[in-house]
Amino acid sequence: MVNEIQVKSILNKQKKRDDWFLCDYTLNPYSGCSFNCIYCYIRGSKYGENMAKGLSVKVNASELLEKQLSRRAKKEEYGIIALSSTTEPYMPIEEKLKLTRRLLETILKYKFPVEVATKSKLVLRDLDLLKAIDKNAILPDDLKPKLKHGTIISFSISTLDETLAKILEPGAPKPMERLETMKKCKEEGFFTGVCFIPVLPFLSDSEE
Repeated sequence: MVNEIQVKSILNKQKKRDDWFLCDYTLNPYSGCSFNCIYCYIRGSKYGENMAKGLSVKVNASELLEKQLSRRAKKEEYGIIALSSTTEPYMPIEEKLKLTRRLLETILKYKFPVEVATKSKLVLRDLDLLKAIDKNAILPDDLKPKLKHGTIISFSISTLDETLAKILEPGAPKPMERLETMKKCKEEGFFTGVCFIPVLPFLSDSEE
């Protein structure tokens, strides 16, 4: 069961650029997450222990993003948008709802760069839009000399042990599936890589 909710804002401006993901804005089309990873830092928030039960879709996200990005573009306040920071943008429900895809269409329209953080092969569906964003996005002035891409795709992996992954990430795609998806993105020319997070003491680390 997916709840439908209305939100007052969808694009969040950060006080300073994120050092890890280079994002200036965050954008979360959903609230809660069906992947239900037990290590997720969001568990300490209002979503509680089982994020899958609290899964909600922000039904007015597209309209809000259109308004917010239009204002930002007029002021030339370009910056990388992280999609998503508190949920997975490509959960199974996205295949039907296509909300993340509609948001990417708006991001492309206003030429903002994007950083997609995912565990899902469903990102492959939107490579056409992500390629267009990669080519046409306007980067912040200070990043132009350093970054030659308007799209960054990162895959979160905490372990390659499938037995352990089933415990840690009960609703998420298998780790090898993520690596295969990353390889396809790399072959398509995207700036992509692995976020080895979290590193779990005595579980996903070793003396080596």
